[in-house]
Amino acid sequence: MIKEITAQELNTENFINDKVKEIRHMVGDGMAINALSGGVDSSTVTMLGHRALGKRLKTVFIENGLMREGEPEQVVRLFQKLGVTVEVVDANKEFFAALKGITDPEEKREAITQSFYKDVFGRIVKESGAKHLIQGTILTDIDETVAGIKRQHNVFEQLGIDPKKAFGYRIIEPLIQLRKDGVRKVGKALGLPAELFERIPFPGPALSARVIGEVTLERIRTVRKATGVVERLLKDTGAFQYMAILHEDRVTGMRDGKRDFGQQIEVRCWESVDARTATPTQLSFEILEKLAGEIIRDVPGIVSVTYNITPKPPSTIEAV
Repeated sequence: MIKEITAQELNTENFINDKVKEIRHMVGDGMAINALSGGVDSSTVTMLGHRALGKRLKTVFIENGLMREGEPEQVVRLFQKLGVTVEVVDANKEFFAALKGITDPEEKREAITQSFYKDVFGRIVKESGAKHLIQGTILTDIDETVAGIKRQHNVFEQLGIDPKKAFGYRIIEPLIQLRKDGVRKVGKALGLPAELFERIPFPGPALSARVIGEVTLERIRTVRKATGVVERLLKDTGAFQYMAILHEDRVTGMRDGKRDFGQQIEVRCWESVDARTATPTQLSFEILEKLAGEIIRDVPGIVSVTYNITPKPPSTIEAV
């Protein structure tokens, strides 16, 4: 049973000191490695590991072809300013090969987990000589996985999986007692700029979690373009999270007086504190019209844009 530390009772200074000692004790005089995606959890755990180990922490950004526009360059630039060197690893081929032909949500998550931890990370860890991976698993990831709601790609021991046996290295999870609001407080205390610790959550499987059905290069390009529009137009709403989802079914539309058999984007925008429950943001009709207009104009092949108004539960924040 993991003892939760709520954001209200969290003493960031004590928490950081305790976790720095814990990481140093577990790693000893060896090397550790971590994957940085630029999200709140991975950014916070990167700074925690950096404080604990300095140059004995190797930080990598896995370029899996599933990230948002310009993500690798932006993340590398931000962390260089914080004194953390980030190595970008191109793993496009591995991830798209692993996802080929898969449509079931849980099978997609498992394919990403195996590609990430066994194939790509297994290789990087072996080359680096590191015996430990530090990652930003949080309590909500554990809850949703154990409850069978959806398998989070970064949860193992709670499912009876020994990472040492499965992948060849041990996993350290310093944030596992916290939820998103607590992680933000720790990130701020570690010196992350607001653009990182206040950043909206982004799923571990990246944009593949926002494609219903098979994940292909073309479909990722479509949802990436739509994501750019949604994030630009909703960034000042103060919402907890917002996203574009690409649906699988084709829908009948019309363009220039002719039938246009195209695709559908679903927009989601959420109010939440810790992601356990969420309610849709009551966006104005003016914003909704603008979203639809710009997505249809800027994203090739889209003929329909919808807005999700279902709370969590029964919905989940991400679609896949």
